[in-house]
Amino acid sequence: MTRSSALDGSLAGGRRPGGRWDRLAVGALYAGGFLGPFGAGMVTPVLPEIGADFHTSAGNAALSVTAYLLPFAVFMLVSGTLGQRWGAVRTTRIAFVGYLVVSLVCVLPGPFWLFLLARAGQGIANSFTTPLLLAALADVVPRERLGRALGLFGSLQAAGQTTAPLIAGLLAAASWRYAFIASAVVAGLLAVVGLPAVVKNRPRSASARTLRSVFRPAVLRIGLAGFLGWGCLGGLAFLVSFRAADAFGLSAGGRGVLLTVFGVAGILTARPVGHLVDRWGGPRSVAVGMTTGAVLLAGVGVVPSSIVVGVLWALCGVSSQFVLVGVNAMALSGEGNRGGTVSVVQACRFLGAAATPAVFTPTYHASPLASFLVPVGLLIIGTPAALLRRRRPLS
Repeated sequence: MTRSSALDGSLAGGRRPGGRWDRLAVGALYAGGFLGPFGAGMVTPVLPEIGADFHTSAGNAALSVTAYLLPFAVFMLVSGTLGQRWGAVRTTRIAFVGYLVVSLVCVLPGPFWLFLLARAGQGIANSFTTPLLLAALADVVPRERLGRALGLFGSLQAAGQTTAPLIAGLLAAASWRYAFIASAVVAGLLAVVGLPAVVKNRPRSASARTLRSVFRPAVLRIGLAGFLGWGCLGGLAFLVSFRAADAFGLSAGGRGVLLTVFGVAGILTARPVGHLVDRWGGPRSVAVGMTTGAVLLAGVGVVPSSIVVGVLWALCGVSSQFVLVGVNAMALSGEGNRGGTVSVVQACRFLGAAATPAVFTPTYHASPLASFLVPVGLLIIGTPAALLRRRRPLS
């Protein structure tokens, strides 16, 4: 079977894959991209309610964020390769069923440690879906249009991250548990639909199922770009929140609106960014995202107006899409262990986001200006990692 677009006619002029069910499976790829970030962020606005129900503090309830993200990032280092070894179709279906089960465990009125354990289970299950969904996109979309498909996938990831606090907060008016029930239902539907037929029929070579095929300099260089590019842009929302409170006296609601513009800008521009990635290529796109992000982030740290900070932070969201779509395009450029490669790159991305609060919070307390200028410098220094071109695609 030749690789053809599984999207609508606007993305590809080739044949659509076989039948209505297969097109539904392609839509499920994007829905899966939404579910992961939504699961990570849906506890954020309801931490006091979770703490009250489990008879613990809101601060302890915040551990549920770490319980999801840490195993998610760690397991992503190997999940893509293991998924390729076991079979992408089987792995994603089992992972979605697992996500359904642990989401339902989260709604049980049991001890708090069980809730944290179930949140870790959600993160692990998501680590086995995200890289394989991205690899499946590379199977069903022509290479010259892959950036646009990744842009759409990125916009849905941004939508999941951005809307999770809103949706979970609204559902919490009845019960915070409804957000977990809704996630379980979606995961169950995705497990039933499965992956497109072109992915099921794609042959797997032995070399595409080894960890050695992904833990090599060419892949780790892309991972470094993702680590710095995402950690020093999307991972710095907490610094923007600190500055909004200390420099401008914004309330919690005002800070929430300010931070939301980053994700909204990413949603609105991910598809156009994908078009540019198709034209420019992954390395140049990542370099553009990191350099423009550095300039914009410097402005966020120094301008004396909260409105201007909001505009600059929104533009940082656009720069982050160049990084996100660009590194994914680079990781999926070959024909070998795509799932394992994108898995390692995504793990580096989330490890960067997880590391920045621990690194830059003390810096902020010592010097607010330095806490912004240091990541600016890291973005500039890290740009050559994205500019180093390979003679041939990853294989």
